[in-house]
Amino acid sequence: MGKLFGTDGVRGVANLELTPELAFQLGRAGSYVLARHEASKRPRILVGKDTRISGDMLEAALIAGICSTGADILTVGILPTPAVAFLTQRYQASCGVVISASHNPLEDNGIKFFGPSGYKLPDELEDEIEELVLAGTQELQRPQGEDVGRVYLVAEAKNNYLDYLISCYSLDQNLAGTTVVVDCANGAAYSTGPELWSRLGAQVIAINNYPNGVNINERCGSTYTEGLRRAVVEHKADMGIAYDGDADRCIVVDERGNELDGDHIIMICALDMNSRGELNPPMVAATVMSNIGLDIALRRENIQVASCKVGDRYVLEKMKESGALLGGEQSGHIIFLEHATTGDGLLTSLKVAEVLRRSGLTLSELARGLEKQPQLLVNLRMENKDKILAHPLVQEALKQAEERLGEWGKLVVRPSGTEPVVRIMAQGPEQYLLEEVIAEIQQSIERAQA
Repeated sequence: MGKLFGTDGVRGVANLELTPELAFQLGRAGSYVLARHEASKRPRILVGKDTRISGDMLEAALIAGICSTGADILTVGILPTPAVAFLTQRYQASCGVVISASHNPLEDNGIKFFGPSGYKLPDELEDEIEELVLAGTQELQRPQGEDVGRVYLVAEAKNNYLDYLISCYSLDQNLAGTTVVVDCANGAAYSTGPELWSRLGAQVIAINNYPNGVNINERCGSTYTEGLRRAVVEHKADMGIAYDGDADRCIVVDERGNELDGDHIIMICALDMNSRGELNPPMVAATVMSNIGLDIALRRENIQVASCKVGDRYVLEKMKESGALLGGEQSGHIIFLEHATTGDGLLTSLKVAEVLRRSGLTLSELARGLEKQPQLLVNLRMENKDKILAHPLVQEALKQAEERLGEWGKLVVRPSGTEPVVRIMAQGPEQYLLEEVIAEIQQSIERAQA
């Protein structure tokens, strides 16, 4: 990837790395590049954001940059990232932009572009935008008078998105009699999440749905489910749902308070779709971080798993390549390609609830088919990630680790595309072995840094 765009747009510490100046330049460059690829004489760009305090600052700068090129703005306010993708297509905008750092800490923020079809921009267009920003956008057009871009508030945006989600619910009966605890992560789903479940007739207990600009993802949401697990047991709920900051992913909790990750969700939905002849071809896409247990569970039903690199864009690429209609990540970022162009936490949780209601089983019963291999994940913060991983000491440690894990083990070492972090994941038959091989890799990294 380039110097600005990672696997999920441009991210960094707001007002330090992702500055208003950079947001302004991204607005100018992005609107210019995308207008060139659109037939519209006057482009319209849809903009949404999550609840971070820095969102207002970056939105103002981004919008100023876009308007300065003569493009108009459709602003939808605080909405989930997948809502921006859907609404971009719905309103026939030239592109959509969402200001969010997803599950990242408060101090981070990000800017992500969607094309007119609702899909994330291909690498080539991101590279073109990036080149313009790095070269400077001073020479780009600056229209005057009535040709300057204007800003239009789309008041019906939230309802349009919720209406679409409800249209994706395939059962005749609603969710009356189902109790759902919804953890909104104090993020973009703080309003849409509870409202969706209420409109479907469920009894809703909403938690972490009062954002104040600084409490997004704070000990809540999909990366911290402790409070949700307690609430599900306390309220004797049928299901708990944890969204992340921008609600493009979700983690569910069963009636016993057990966390079910993206692997569980993929298995539950894949088996249901396959049983009804809706998984054609019988295949799902999953990243290298998925547990081997997912492969084993799906193979029993003759469902193949197409493996890909980590990142929802790579999941989508693999789905298009293989024809898979379902794919996702262990983190809970799941794509239902018949309904959405990107991961959608609200849609994912809705589809899990469908299986729950259709089967008559509990979530814990639905999850039994997945027997996970022991897995250990360690995140190491470091700068200069690529150089360290290429060091001969580290490379030798990785080779030895793979040999020790053997045929039924798995080792994944990768730099994060969104954070200054290297993720080391090991799977195998014994926990002690995983601890040993990861410790050896960590030691090699420390020696390489010395």
